[in-house]
Order: sequence, then structure tokens, then C-alpha cells
Amino acid sequence: MMKFLIIGFGGALGAIARYLMGSLDYWLSNGVFPISTLVVNVTGSLAIGFLWGICDRVAIPPNVRLFLFIGVLGGYTTFSTFSLETFNLMRDGEYRIALINAMLSVVLSVGAVFAGYIISKILMDLYR
Repeated sequence: MMKFLIIGFGGALGAIARYLMGSLDYWLSNGVFPISTLVVNVTGSLAIGFLWGICDRVAIPPNVRLFLFIGVLGGYTTFSTFSLETFNLMRDGEYRIALINAMLSVVLSVGAVFAGYIISKILMDLYR
């Protein structure tokens, strides 16, 4: 039961952070491009890569891992939203924007996981 509470609390925090990022769409692109989903996917990918890199070198308790990876990052990242927004762009005939969104999201998010992992390794070596 405790694991569910830990994941649920982390998920609530991640969902709130995701909601706060939602205003970026209209602030940066007048709602034309789903920038907040892109930012969330990339920053979530950077965070998961960074944290995973730390977990390779430091013993992180299982409940902390549940809280961070499944809870916070699970509530924060928005791959299903990305998929729906890309589908809606294609449905609306905005094929170019849909393709740009898909390519940027995948390339930047995978790159961010790699960057986060490398950054964590560098920092761990510096503070060892």
C-alpha cells in the first residue's frame, strides 16, 4: 500500500508540473505548435537520463526510485499527449507541423536522455 502512496504523491507532483508547463503553447507560439509537450518530453527525458546515470553509481532506495521514475516523471512526461497532438495535426491536414513535431520530440528527447546521463556521470566524477 505504501508503494501506491509514494507513486501517487510523485505522480501528483509531476502532473502539477506538467499542467504549469501547459501555458507555454500560447505564450510562445500562440497555440500553433505544441511547444509545451515538446518541452516536457525533452526535459523529462533529460531528467530521466540524469537520474538513471546517478542510479548507476549511487545506491538509491527502491521507494525513492518509485517516487522519481514512476511517480514524478510518469506524471510529468506526456508521450500520450504528444501522440494525440501529432494525430490531431495530421487529421487537420497540418502534415508539415506534425512531422516537425514528431521529429523534434523523438530526436531531442533521446538526445536529452543521453545528455542527462553524461552530465550525471561528469558531476558524479567531479564530486567523488
